[in-house]
Amino acid sequence: MSTTSGEPVIRVSDFSFRIAGKEILRDVSFDVADGEYLSIVGPNGAGKTTLLKCLDRLLTGGSGRIEVCGRPLQSYRQKELARLIGYVPQADGHILPFTVGQFVLMGRYPYLSPFSSIGKDDRRAVAEALEMTGTSEFADRMLETLSGGERQKVFIAAAMAQGAKILLLDEPTSFLDYHHQDDIRALLARANRKSGVTVVSVTHDVNRAALESRRIIALRRGSIAFNGTPREIMNPETLQEIYGSSFLLVDHPCVGLPIIAPNVPSEGDA
Repeated sequence: MSTTSGEPVIRVSDFSFRIAGKEILRDVSFDVADGEYLSIVGPNGAGKTTLLKCLDRLLTGGSGRIEVCGRPLQSYRQKELARLIGYVPQADGHILPFTVGQFVLMGRYPYLSPFSSIGKDDRRAVAEALEMTGTSEFADRMLETLSGGERQKVFIAAAMAQGAKILLLDEPTSFLDYHHQDDIRALLARANRKSGVTVVSVTHDVNRAALESRRIIALRRGSIAFNGTPREIMNPETLQEIYGSSFLLVDHPCVGLPIIAPNVPSEGDA
């Protein structure tokens, strides 16, 4: 990936997007720096997943401008774009009939032609992706035999096998137990901090976003309602404006950052 010094790897400028005539995103503008860990939060229906799909060109059209590494998104050939961006969708329960090794190898498609054979570089990239995600032991197992958390790590491995320096993830820990949530978070932190992978992650968990991200963007009704640091978002007034609900905040015992505490139902709510 070639970018000039200080140039963002993703730049979104006044971007709007409609589906069936309904405006889903409206005048969205933000940059993502090389090597940044950015979380996108917001209420249900705010446009988070739509935005992520537009960044990876799974959804096309709209008005405004999206640039990747200094070039208009629409100027990339599909394989060229896939060498830059890996997309990990939200788990939907649909399981493909492949082994883990076969599925991760599919991540090498940007480097293969219909007439080329799988080379040493491809096998090395797959082996490294499996090792980094702790899924090497599953290489010969069918995807359907894995737990949800194990499959999610395999999906991330396939994105990493692409050699992409930008990972777009839609709710990467949804529907997972605490153990597998921690595994996925540790994996993404290693990829970001040790390998310099840029991470853009959609999540409903504002606490985790605050603890893991360098910066947070909040969408509300298709527009950016907040763009700033974890500490800046963690105050009752800001959260009220984003979610339209009141919040109780307490200091995290280890890092001193305010986090959201669950409200206790009153007797009248029983």
